Amino acid sequence: MGNTFGKLFSITTWGESHGPALGVVIDGCPPGLPLQVTDIQSALDRRRPGQSSITSPRAEADQVEILSGVFEGRTLGTPIGLLIRNRDARPADYAALQQVFRPGHADFTYAAKYGANLPSGGGRASARETVARVAAGAIAAKCLKLGAGVDVIAYVEAVHTLEMQRLEGFLPTREAIEATPIRCPDIVMAGKMIAAIEAAKTQGDSVGGIILCDIRGLPIGLGSPVFDRLEADLAKAMLSIPSTKGFEVGEGFAAARRLGSENNDVFENLGEAISFKTNHAGGVLGGLSTGAPVQFRVAFKPPSTIAKLQATVDRSGAPVTFSGTGRLDPCVLPRAVPIVEAMAALVVLDHYMLHSAHIKAFNF
Repeated sequence: MGNTFGKLFSITTWGESHGPALGVVIDGCPPGLPLQVTDIQSALDRRRPGQSSITSPRAEADQVEILSGVFEGRTLGTPIGLLIRNRDARPADYAALQQVFRPGHADFTYAAKYGANLPSGGGRASARETVARVAAGAIAAKCLKLGAGVDVIAYVEAVHTLEMQRLEGFLPTREAIEATPIRCPDIVMAGKMIAAIEAAKTQGDSVGGIILCDIRGLPIGLGSPVFDRLEADLAKAMLSIPSTKGFEVGEGFAAARRLGSENNDVFENLGEAISFKTNHAGGVLGGLSTGAPVQFRVAFKPPSTIAKLQATVDRSGAPVTFSGTGRLDPCVLPRAVPIVEAMAALVVLDHYMLHSAHIKAFNF
């Protein structure tokens, strides 16, 4: 039913936006990984609502509980169960929407497919579901960092028509990213982005944008040819995030407007290893990691629920008008940064484990 992700390191998420709780079962985590609640909570704190005036004011602490798979601060190798309770769920706020298809939402498609759906916050279609992904991703990220020295860092590159200058090899620090509520490391551009979001919010509207993710420290060869290419699995992971509408690796669509002589990454011998003078490919060739940083971008649409009056239809097909009320996100990007990082960490760890199984299991 589409609730499980991953092969060797797999997660199954459960729960609804305005139900009692959400959670995730993680299977395949190696034993012996040092793990505390704080390792997971720090990631959830970056995703939770109510962080600033440019995010939803829903008051959720998103406190995680470890139910299984960890003993005396280390993983057991058995399934890890994580629980995050909903403390500020308000399903009654959505009572009036039970007969209305909200523009831009999955109400229509869920009703058509399943014959029923939860109108309260979108149910499983809600971005609230991603709290479980971020919890699982925090464990994957720690496993990658301690076990392989891999770092996954994402940040907001563009909001609406505002965009950071793209610089070859640029990698900001986590501190620079977290210095502003928009999570853009360009302090001047961050101020402009925040102003644009607040202006849209004042007008009862919303804005979208682009998140860039940079993965450093990967070896050569992660991924498999044909159907299990590294960038293909990253694309699936990113496009599974609510509100995503586009994915590109490396130069992406810009490469389509170049000559081959402009786009090819020239090899160079640095003495100890062969490397590349540029990284237009985004760290992937033939579906396998090149050893260069894996870099990709994810496009997010403007949040669909806005305060402006919009035309729609009810479930009988009769024309009605609709305007969103309650606790709205004028822009999903600040809270989506840790979601992108989590999904990237899940993909990379799964490929790391698959790579070890395929390449190093036997010495023939």
